[in-house]
Amino acid sequence: MGFVAAVYGIVCYLIFLASFLYAIGFVGDVIVPRTIDSGQSAASAEALIIDLLLLGAFAVQHSVMARPGFKAIWTKIVPRSIERSTYVLFSSLLLGLICWQWRPLPSPVWDVTSSRVLADVLLALFWLGWVILLLATFMVNHFDLFGLRQVYLRLRKVDYSPPHFTQRALYKIVRHPIMLGFVIAFWATPRMSLGHLIFSIATTAYILVGIALEEHDLAAVHGEQYQAYRCSVPMLIPGLFKRHRPPRVISP
Repeated sequence: MGFVAAVYGIVCYLIFLASFLYAIGFVGDVIVPRTIDSGQSAASAEALIIDLLLLGAFAVQHSVMARPGFKAIWTKIVPRSIERSTYVLFSSLLLGLICWQWRPLPSPVWDVTSSRVLADVLLALFWLGWVILLLATFMVNHFDLFGLRQVYLRLRKVDYSPPHFTQRALYKIVRHPIMLGFVIAFWATPRMSLGHLIFSIATTAYILVGIALEEHDLAAVHGEQYQAYRCSVPMLIPGLFKRHRPPRVISP
């Protein structure tokens, strides 16, 4: 079973990698055949409904499957060693569905492509967002985050232990650099269409809700250590919105 789990974990990771790379082109409106501003057309009302349903399905799956209560039930069906890989697989498939079935709303909200300097700055920020995101995954544990460490330990017949809470590099500047990378990448564009704006607003709202849920879970697991971290490091914007009073400690 360890070998099967390892193969499964690798396949799930490769599917994630393919969907992630496609998503960069999708949001950036470059290279890939279907992007946020191109693809299958539809009437404005129909496009809005379809796009919101796609984003809602991703948000529900991404949040529900990450909750400890769901995991406790889910791992009675799915082996613990592949639980994370399965989560990654479902998330990747839904991300692929968004890229495939997205209906563009191309009406421009802003367009600064006439200014070469401003357009280049926004494109640089777009790519910087993805770089921040990727680097941040390695500053925690990239391979644990995407399920590879779990199946590797299963292959070696070693009991799994979650990574220790650490505060380093980008995590000393903001508590959620991965999410910061997403926000920058989603909003930094020389040409913001109506569809792209809806995508950015919806995903940013989901990110804020997801952070609140995640921080509740992290505080429950790490207790005072995480609460002190929340007091000293801002959530998303460097240098802003630090907590000045320690919040109530949530017992594990």
